[in-house]
Amino acid sequence: MTVLIDPAKKKAFETLCAEQDLTPSQVVRQLIREYLAQHGVTYKTKSALGGRARRRTE
Repeated sequence: MTVLIDPAKKKAFETLCAEQDLTPSQVVRQLIREYLAQHGVTYKTKSALGGRARRRTE
């Protein structure tokens, strides 16, 4: 996803994120989750912890 945002808002957003010790990506993901929940949208997420299964090598 690409988001176009004017430079002044981008800088303000990045500054606020840094002040809260969060990355901009963390905040955007949270905003998306909240927006989907607000509108009653459900979605599937990964349920397995640790990511992909590793292949065994012998």
